Amino acid sequence: MSQNVSSPASSRHLIDPEIVAMLDVFPTLNLSAQTLQGVREMMGAPVEGAPDPAELFPNVAVTEHLVPGAEGDPEVRVLYYEPKAKETSSAALVWIHGGGYVIGSADADEALCRRIATETGAVVASVDYRLAPETTSPGLVEDCYAALRWVHSNAAELGIDADRIAVGGASAGGGLAACLAILARDRGEFPIAYQLLIYPMLDDRTCSTRDPHPYAGEFLWTPADNRFGWASILGHEPGGEGVSPYTAAARVEDVSGLPATFISVGALDLFLEEDMEYASRLIAAGVPVELHVYPGAYHAYDMNPEAQVTGAYFRDFIGGLARSLDRK
Repeated sequence: MSQNVSSPASSRHLIDPEIVAMLDVFPTLNLSAQTLQGVREMMGAPVEGAPDPAELFPNVAVTEHLVPGAEGDPEVRVLYYEPKAKETSSAALVWIHGGGYVIGSADADEALCRRIATETGAVVASVDYRLAPETTSPGLVEDCYAALRWVHSNAAELGIDADRIAVGGASAGGGLAACLAILARDRGEFPIAYQLLIYPMLDDRTCSTRDPHPYAGEFLWTPADNRFGWASILGHEPGGEGVSPYTAAARVEDVSGLPATFISVGALDLFLEEDMEYASRLIAAGVPVELHVYPGAYHAYDMNPEAQVTGAYFRDFIGGLARSLDRK
């Protein structure tokens, strides 16, 4: 892939001033086969002084479930968030965590899932899918499909409206959510009402054949990290022929019939152009799309909860999700 050859921090002057300081304290990932285990341990360690999600959003009950995986696959762990004042027949969101397909866990998104449940009234089923490179495609999306199957199959028992089940995720989770929507459309077993794609990781060709704009991907999720993530889930170098759309959603030939979609991404994110292109393709196919591009925002900028751009992001995506599920 052609890479930006300008001096280091060449896009720093474009960053929203409220989120620039976070770059000085957040560690560089530098993912590789040698560093992966250490990065996983670092990312999974408790953050000193972090608020307790249960205290922030106390009106949500959390249960853990092991649901049947695909044939021959292990059970899939799902964290289930249910508003204590849940309606008899509520909407549901199958949520998929991020981490470049190689790091992260459902547990890390507890505060976010509690917030979504609190502010939308929907239940949230957060999928603790297997990670690459230990598991390659299609294992990760099959784990997510197993969670979707469980929610649909048990909708009556769980008090869920089966016509108001959405899928969503951030970064690699957004990529898996997009793949899950394609897989569900093609199998025709379980309908999806909405897909919520937060700076989604959609296109392995960004690693090889696509030149991002010159200010994309300098911080937090770099071209080198992106190549490692894609190579890990694919089991080979990204960008070649024959990559399944159930692994890289941007590879799908026909986007018609996919559910109404929310996409958001920062203007300095490596995924900017692949996300905007996917949104454009959906719009051209008659799929309702809400697209937000946040100026001055790099990948995962929303880790700074006090920034105005983070406030706008939460307003937009929670509002979009609530409106869509209310329309069903």
